[in-house]
Amino acid sequence: MPSSLHSQAASGPPSRSGGVVLRDYQREAVARVITHFRASSDPAVVVLPTGSGKSLVIAELARLARGRVLVLAHVRELVEQNHAKYQAYGLTADIFSAGLKRKEAERQVVFGSVQSVVRNLHRFDDAGFTLLVIDECHRVSQEKEASYRQVIDHLRKQNPSLKVLGLTATPHRLGQGFIYHLHHHGMVRGESGSFFRTCVFEQPLRRMVKQGYLTPPKRLDMAIEGYDFSMLAPAGWGSFSEAALDRVVAGNRATPGIVADIVGRAAARRGVMIFAATVAHADEIMGYLPANEAALITGATPARERARLIEAFKAQSLKYLVNVAVLTTGFDAPHVDLIAILRPTESVSLYQQIVGRGLRLAPGKEDCLVLDYAGNPWDLYAPEVGEPRPDSDSEPVQVECPACGHANLFWGKRDGELVIEHHGRRCQGLVETPEGKQRQCDFRFRFKVCDQCGAENDIAARRCHGCERVLVDADDKLKAALKLKDARVLRVSGMALEATVNGRGLPRLKVTYHDEDGATLSEWFALETPAQRGAFYAAFLRRHLRAPGVPWRPTTPEEVINERARLRHPDFVVGRKVGRHFQIRDKLFDYQGRYRKASEAG
Repeated sequence: MPSSLHSQAASGPPSRSGGVVLRDYQREAVARVITHFRASSDPAVVVLPTGSGKSLVIAELARLARGRVLVLAHVRELVEQNHAKYQAYGLTADIFSAGLKRKEAERQVVFGSVQSVVRNLHRFDDAGFTLLVIDECHRVSQEKEASYRQVIDHLRKQNPSLKVLGLTATPHRLGQGFIYHLHHHGMVRGESGSFFRTCVFEQPLRRMVKQGYLTPPKRLDMAIEGYDFSMLAPAGWGSFSEAALDRVVAGNRATPGIVADIVGRAAARRGVMIFAATVAHADEIMGYLPANEAALITGATPARERARLIEAFKAQSLKYLVNVAVLTTGFDAPHVDLIAILRPTESVSLYQQIVGRGLRLAPGKEDCLVLDYAGNPWDLYAPEVGEPRPDSDSEPVQVECPACGHANLFWGKRDGELVIEHHGRRCQGLVETPEGKQRQCDFRFRFKVCDQCGAENDIAARRCHGCERVLVDADDKLKAALKLKDARVLRVSGMALEATVNGRGLPRLKVTYHDEDGATLSEWFALETPAQRGAFYAAFLRRHLRAPGVPWRPTTPEEVINERARLRHPDFVVGRKVGRHFQIRDKLFDYQGRYRKASEAG
């Protein structure tokens, strides 16, 4: 076996060692990791919800490893927690963390903080590590100079076959989307250049709750006045700026009522965590809470004071713990049964991390009350789609690929159960090649056609994947058309549909595009025969659908007109004069360039 893990585990993952018993999904996760690394050195990911026992999976993998193992985390609490679970097996391991005042790196297994390790890489020269485990691996950046990447590169110089395993509850990163390329269920998630190649195991949060491994979250729609963060947009780095948040919450008249509502609902609760927007906001919240029952932790709280307050909260000497973006990971207080969110969350990942603080099991705990006063749109159970949410009305929608049948997950909109819009570009499914390998399905929901070979390419592609020629730039097309005397270029501001008849009295669908000045271009389609309907789909419907790929084959012009809400118009239409009339020669969708679109008119 070429990997660092003991070969006995693959045939029968252990369930008990040193008094430690693994749950079924934990055993399966271990087995999947072993199977993957037996065949490959590609970095892999395991997705387990908060409270599902990632530390036990890490401990089991470290126990099985033949070679040396380095386990990294970004906060000392996680380093300490992971180390403790390993010691529960009756085994010993080193800790390399300045925050824990230990810098040992001699034993077979080392638990360290990434900050301490990256500052002391010389201590890890010729260390012979064969397995690197990264907890909260969504923090691994694509940037080569980032701390985790520096450690990985350093260890790989000594061992090019180093196995890298990441564990996380939220496998997404702001500005990047999914942190891995492929999912073990047979679909593409992130970009092909993602550092992590494959998610080898994922345990859904809904299943954890259903099986009784996590406390059910009970979210209430708050009738009380809340905060309006709807006009805020994340800054360039993907997070909301403190100044922007303060403009909403500073001295907001809603705050006293919100805190009073929290205190009232917390009467029968044991542990309350309040997530504030800014430090000033948190200070104001503290002023409305029972003085002897509440504490505040921020990034500036000294380490010793922070540890004291956390211990008091865990011992239930304090009932309320207010924090500002510091207790979303690496914090374990099972008795927490009320989460109050008084800040916007930039992604479903952050939302899941916040709510996850209250989902651990505890004696007598029946549910966790989630109070959201910030209007966050996220569904706790819904997976991240991978791309930024295009607008506040979008939600995850499932779209089946017409070519391979894969159930894709894209941002989109529904009308009841019908998907009427989505923003997917290419099928995420994997199909098998004649050689028995897997590749991404070729079907594209949105595309631009190569003028040379007719191949469909991604809407952002610069070179054709079929003939390798440089694709004609949309701006060049428009510029060339505008120079022609017999061409008409419309900046489309609207599209009209009409049921009409041709010169022989046969029914036709007339589609008319118009610009801001009233100029028009039209085209006609017949839908009487299967061949005509097929031509209509290929020439018009497939590109005009707001939800391309969703089955819809209308048979009459009236049916198209009645469902016009499912259609979109192009950004530009180019027509050429033939005789006395103009014929449409090109349509530009999803345009990004230097010319203004009609929708951008000020």
